[in-house]
Amino acid sequence: MRVNVLQHTPNEGPGSIQEWADLHQYDFYVYHPYQFGILPEAATTDLLVILGGPMSPNDDLSWIKQERQLIKQLFREKKPVLGVCFGAQQIVKTLGYQVKKAPVKEVGWGPVKLQSQLINDLPEKLQVLHWHEEMFEIPDEAEVLFANANLQNQAFVLGKQAVGLQFHLEPEEDNIKEILVNDEQYLSGSVFKQTAKQVIEHPVPKENKRAMYRILDYLIE
Repeated sequence: MRVNVLQHTPNEGPGSIQEWADLHQYDFYVYHPYQFGILPEAATTDLLVILGGPMSPNDDLSWIKQERQLIKQLFREKKPVLGVCFGAQQIVKTLGYQVKKAPVKEVGWGPVKLQSQLINDLPEKLQVLHWHEEMFEIPDEAEVLFANANLQNQAFVLGKQAVGLQFHLEPEEDNIKEILVNDEQYLSGSVFKQTAKQVIEHPVPKENKRAMYRILDYLIE
């Protein structure tokens, strides 16, 4: 099993996703297309993970479009894809749906509630890290996986083909510190009204890693 990861900014890495791969002794490769312009080939990809980043899928950048071509090829070959934040938006854009400004900016810790039983053993509620001000449409062929009072479209599941998360389950404590020391100013204007100190000192719920592992297991079952 080869897990290929697309990382889009230095301070948003794979976190517990890499721990999951190491636990299973899967080959694990991280690409930085925003910097080097290099993407994996579909033929060498058994699971693609597309991480978050400060850019938008609506940006007119060649590597963003090339990522969507890779997603399209993996869909044709029925290989699974996990998208986180920007990554989930990329999946949606590939399927021909919109990514647009969300009604509120969500940055900081906030709740989400389970909406689908398609992936079993997921918690009914999670306290997760949000870091976005855009949102995706839910594809007609997908189910809403998580939602909250601010935004119905928090996550989707598309059969065994793809899962898209608008929020972050993958960060560990050190990852959150790295995000905050480099991007603290992004907290401004968030509906959660949290300070950097409050975000860093908020314990990372153990349920988040378990949920991340369960979603990854589901995609490769």
